[in-house]
Amino acid sequence: MKTQPTDSSSSFPVTPGAKRKLPAGIWALGFVSLLMDASSELVHSLLPVFMVTVLGASMTTIGLIEGVAEATAAITKIFSGVISDYFGRRKLLAVLGYGLAALTKPVFPLATTIGWVFAARFVDRIGKGIRGAPRDALVADIAPVELRGAAYGLRQSLDSVGAFVGPLLALGLMAWFANNIHAVLWAAVIPAFLAVALLVLGVSEHRHAEGHVRMPVTLSELKKLSLRYWLVVLLGAVFTLARFSEAFLILRAQDVGLALGYIPMVLIVMNIFYAATAYPAGVATDRIGHRTTLVWGLGILVLADIILAMATSPLTALTGAALWGLHMGFTQGLLSKLVADNVPAALRGSAFGIFNLVSGGALLLASVIAGVLWSAYGASATFLAGAVFAALSMVGLFIWRRNPQDAQEERSNS
Repeated sequence: MKTQPTDSSSSFPVTPGAKRKLPAGIWALGFVSLLMDASSELVHSLLPVFMVTVLGASMTTIGLIEGVAEATAAITKIFSGVISDYFGRRKLLAVLGYGLAALTKPVFPLATTIGWVFAARFVDRIGKGIRGAPRDALVADIAPVELRGAAYGLRQSLDSVGAFVGPLLALGLMAWFANNIHAVLWAAVIPAFLAVALLVLGVSEHRHAEGHVRMPVTLSELKKLSLRYWLVVLLGAVFTLARFSEAFLILRAQDVGLALGYIPMVLIVMNIFYAATAYPAGVATDRIGHRTTLVWGLGILVLADIILAMATSPLTALTGAALWGLHMGFTQGLLSKLVADNVPAALRGSAFGIFNLVSGGALLLASVIAGVLWSAYGASATFLAGAVFAALSMVGLFIWRRNPQDAQEERSNS
């Protein structure tokens, strides 16, 4: 007689063919992400051009700012993840992180030098770092284990809806305010504070049953993280090396002739495709396993990089941005699921923190390399280098020897 499999990290039994609905807290977290990303991407869709045309920044400077900003977020995530594990509380840190990000939004329209922008991006990313690991762990805490892929996919999908709503607002407001970037940047303040309010009022967390008597990131605790988890960390780093800040997509579109008022279209197109695929890809991963999804995601990224390297018109650049969004939809929620699936519940925050720290370091390196290549050899070299990294990652997935757990996952999901 077969017993039903369970997961100690969830209070929900796993039943074959279960048709559970995602909890309301997952939806609330998704809409929090939607609102904050609408705010952030409204800013980010204009910020690279603002830095170049208004503040006179070089490509290398932009690569450094973007890389340092994202690396800062990644470094902060490990501390917030550890703290959330220690206290067994995720929500307070998530509120702190979203609140700090909201407070930075008025700084961008007030900026008069590149130093102001750097400081604002730095603090904004600290906020992202504080909220990231606790929020990702909170998703796993709330969601039934058999719907974990769908839960991460839904949050990522709603996050991506916000990521194209923000640039869409920027597009309309640029027309309304006659390309006055400063005026448009002020609009980002409203959805940021709405996100904080929804998180405070709409999300409840469940305190873990496990005790938290010492900080999780001691050597003895780290030994509880499996080899599979560390392989996922390595996989995430390699994936991140294969792509860099989306600021370079925006600059590529401008480089091939996209008018200033239409620059937000780059992130609109990218995130429409990201939002459309993230949830279906999460659901598919729950059913068929992760390997095929990862290979498809990397293949799409190779194609996107090649198209962007060869782009000679705004339409071609937008096509590359669309494929970039498809790649993100196939891979980002899946990587979060792989982390959650391969760590003990009491170490989830720390595990997400370590994962994001390593990925953030890779993003810093990738963005700096992209900026240097662009300055030295032109835009095509930047995107061709990305295609090479993505292709090498695909080769790694093909030659990565399947272990028994991979085979068991594919049989159980077939």
